[in-house]
Amino acid sequence: MCAVFGIVGEFSLKEAKRALFLMKHRGPDETSFVYGKNFFFGHNRLAIVDKNSNFKFEDILVSFNGEIYNHQDLRKTLPYNFKTNGDTETILAAYKTYGLDFIHHLKGMFAIAIKDKDIIYLFRDRFGKKPLFYYKDEKRFIFASEIKAILPFIKKEPNFKTLSCYLSFGVSISPDTFYKNIKKLPPGYFLSFKNGKIKIKKYYDFLQKSTIFDEEEATKKIEESLKEAVKRRFMGDEEVGSLLSGGVDSSLIASIATQKNNLKTFSIGYKDYPKYSELPFAKKVAEHIKSIHYEIYMDKNDFFENLQKSLYALDEPLGDPSFVALMFLFENIKKYGLRVILSGEGSDELFMGYRQYLEFLDIQKARELKYKNWLRNYFKSNFSLNKEWEWYKRVFEDSPLFRTSSEVFTDLQKNIFLKQNVKDNESLECIKEYLNKDLSPLKWYSYIDIKIHLGELFLTKLDRASMINSIEARAPFLDQDLVELSFKIDSNLKIKNSQTKYLLKKVALKYLPKEIVYRKKKGFSYPFMEWLIESKEIEKIKEINKKSQIFRDKEIDFLLSKIKKGKFKHHGWLVYIFSLWLEREFL
Repeated sequence: MCAVFGIVGEFSLKEAKRALFLMKHRGPDETSFVYGKNFFFGHNRLAIVDKNSNFKFEDILVSFNGEIYNHQDLRKTLPYNFKTNGDTETILAAYKTYGLDFIHHLKGMFAIAIKDKDIIYLFRDRFGKKPLFYYKDEKRFIFASEIKAILPFIKKEPNFKTLSCYLSFGVSISPDTFYKNIKKLPPGYFLSFKNGKIKIKKYYDFLQKSTIFDEEEATKKIEESLKEAVKRRFMGDEEVGSLLSGGVDSSLIASIATQKNNLKTFSIGYKDYPKYSELPFAKKVAEHIKSIHYEIYMDKNDFFENLQKSLYALDEPLGDPSFVALMFLFENIKKYGLRVILSGEGSDELFMGYRQYLEFLDIQKARELKYKNWLRNYFKSNFSLNKEWEWYKRVFEDSPLFRTSSEVFTDLQKNIFLKQNVKDNESLECIKEYLNKDLSPLKWYSYIDIKIHLGELFLTKLDRASMINSIEARAPFLDQDLVELSFKIDSNLKIKNSQTKYLLKKVALKYLPKEIVYRKKKGFSYPFMEWLIESKEIEKIKEINKKSQIFRDKEIDFLLSKIKKGKFKHHGWLVYIFSLWLEREFL
């Protein structure tokens, strides 16, 4: 089941069925629903595990999006007479056996809705792989896998309070969305709704005390855990393929996956812009692991065609331009008949793969200066729009330096750019729920990046890009056991001699050529801004701002001038995609 939807309170059956249909792409195989005087409960199903479907069991309804990877093993421990082979019934049996503690027995990715008599329970997986939104007013309570299914029932209003967080981190931060009163359940939380009241409680966090300080022990356990994580993600009745960029993360996943399987792998390149292409590296890996490899090419027309589709798929602005290319890639994978794809998300955040971690570690040393009052006062008196100014300012005022790898606009940049006032350190408000002064710098970098950079931004991108094409994406690096293992490993082992992802690369050498393992990290980049400039589409920022008057005209001109010189690409994308969304929804 891949689209969860329900209403408690007033509703029209026709409108409820139409809203469920808006998420048909998440589950094209079957639509099922149950309704009564004051409730509607339904799902759209993408059949991956067990072709037979059931979500009503006596007086309990269960609808869920995702996969429970340990459901076969879990079944063996549950005192229940199973009638299907699917993981939905396993969820029910675990719930009947353990009550609300059942959630601790599930390993997988999921958004789960349970109706037990007059109570609704909603659960979201530990890392945010699957989405779950909700809305409440005096007439009804609504929940859904996507915002688009809630919008038909409400007065649509923008929530500009989240704009500041979006400009900082490229995404709305749970529980907020860009729509007033529509909330998203944070990863690792569950919600109960009874008698018109909502209660939300945290059930999981992945922080662990460091207990592994030996390099060889850490490397061995990483390899064992990763192999088991990949193995788990081959459960189900469908063929499994893999994304392959030629970087160490996707290449290692694909290599492990080919040990016992004939694997199809997929890469993307860009016509007329070979400098962005990683196809030669991906091809080299594919030849090495002997996968059945496919190269997908994207051009400017493909980009703009999928740009319009992306607004529908996302529902909200998302500050990662690679979403459009990823959606195009999944669209083409679908043509080959695959429904399940492995992806490499999570590796960089778990195993210290971003070079900027080294930059922040170095800048952090300035905090140890005994005589820094003069420098602190100097920085306050000599403003600069450069991000480095913001970083040193934080160090000298003893506020958290690193605020995720997603950070784009600094607070000073936002204050100058926006017509609304932005307070100093406002970006901290967006992540205040996660602040932890007891963590070492490296452990903090990893922790907050998994919460925000990965959990809010990258996993949103992966889910929407895959599910709009009716494909299920699975991320082995985000296996619960592997994540917890990573946090048990001393963070100082993960970076050695200024080499990022040191431990994982040691593992990867067993499976991949040395030149692939140690090649310079490139990231998912492509010519999105060149295409926007060539077509003059980027000028829409200025046109739309004349109507919205959200940003200062002078600063829009400044931003556009810099963009055309090849600078501030991500700043430009955040403003551009937000502007398109605002025009589409409210102008």
